[in-house]
Amino acid sequence: MSAQEGLVLGKIYSAEPDARRTPPRGRFSLGKWLLPVYSALALAFLLIPIVYTIVFSFNAQTGKSNIAWSGFTLANWSGVCAEQDVCAAFGTSILIGLVSTIAATILGTMIAIALVRYRFPFRSAVSLLIFLPMATPEVVMGAGLAAQFLSAGIPKGIGTIIIAHTLFCLSFVVVTVKARAASLDPALEEAGRDLYGSPSQVFRLITLPLLLPGILAAALLSFSLSFDDFIITYFNSGTVQTFPTYIYISAQRGIPAQANVIASAVFLIAIAIVVISQIVTQSRQKRLNAVR
Repeated sequence: MSAQEGLVLGKIYSAEPDARRTPPRGRFSLGKWLLPVYSALALAFLLIPIVYTIVFSFNAQTGKSNIAWSGFTLANWSGVCAEQDVCAAFGTSILIGLVSTIAATILGTMIAIALVRYRFPFRSAVSLLIFLPMATPEVVMGAGLAAQFLSAGIPKGIGTIIIAHTLFCLSFVVVTVKARAASLDPALEEAGRDLYGSPSQVFRLITLPLLLPGILAAALLSFSLSFDDFIITYFNSGTVQTFPTYIYISAQRGIPAQANVIASAVFLIAIAIVVISQIVTQSRQKRLNAVR
């Protein structure tokens, strides 16, 4: 076989896979449309409850029922605390979330640094036990904590809720900060010590700024988990009402429009924070690329 014939055959064989991979133009491809359609349907399914909440926050509620649409009004947004129990429950959830987040973030950060930087007996066992609250069903954890508080004679209230939230948020903080601490280069801290920095100075000027993104992410996650929790709170709240427990009790007769207002505001604020953070990150990346 001549060189010219071999070149022709090589082009034919190399073109066959491309012909098999590329469908003819104008031909319907199920795989090309299936994933976008499925993604759109899944997104719509997830957004239906959120859209319902936002729409019914403008409902002109008649009586105590907020199930049927009665008309459009802005009075619910201007007088969100007209239903006093709503604002009281929301304020209680904010207070519990802030206190438990601060406690869990401080304790979890110290535990994460200890697990990454130090060697001590039963270190592997401690790392394993940290994951147990994340894998334990909330019903089991809530009932177990309630039994312990009852055995110790501790009355249920805001204090028991804060303790319970701190305990189950602690694992999420440790896992998040530990991943960040494991990625840090120990040579940076060694350089700080070589420059005669004290341990506190090295931690304050080098370690803490490097860990700060992970700490902030862990704090935001802890606050969202604490604010949203219902099962553990229900077992350990006593007579205290948080925002999720108030929603649960009110759902039987229709959630008040003021509760929908607060839920809508929380959702919109969260979306705004995400959008602003993305814009700031992109602008910072553009400045770094321009400098390079």
